[in-house]
Amino acid sequence: QVQLVESGGGLVQAGGSLRLSCAVSGTIFSDDAMAWYRQAPGKQREAVAVITTGGNPTNYADSVKGRFTIARDNAKNTVYLQMNSLKPDDTAVYYCNGVIIGKVALFPVYSWGKGTQVTVSS
Repeated sequence: QVQLVESGGGLVQAGGSLRLSCAVSGTIFSDDAMAWYRQAPGKQREAVAVITTGGNPTNYADSVKGRFTIARDNAKNTVYLQMNSLKPDDTAVYYCNGVIIGKVALFPVYSWGKGTQVTVSS
């Protein structure tokens, strides 16, 4: 029932920027903490950023801290990921999902969307 539609990916040179969007429907968006995940070829899907229902606090994986910013617009049922200073290692399919925030982990709630491809060239 819940739809997660990611967009905004593309091909960018190292050092460049992209802004990803995730449109959410079929649920009460403002009730869910949201996270961005990524999955690179041959690797497990990993969470890179999480935002609470009210937008604060946010947390980031060490690999993206200081470069990525997660934000949400509850009026638009949309969560964003601003990615700056991109590196080739950031190349992955990026996904969003609602999450339950556990003590030491995030637990995705909904079926995964298709994601959006981010490719960073060197």
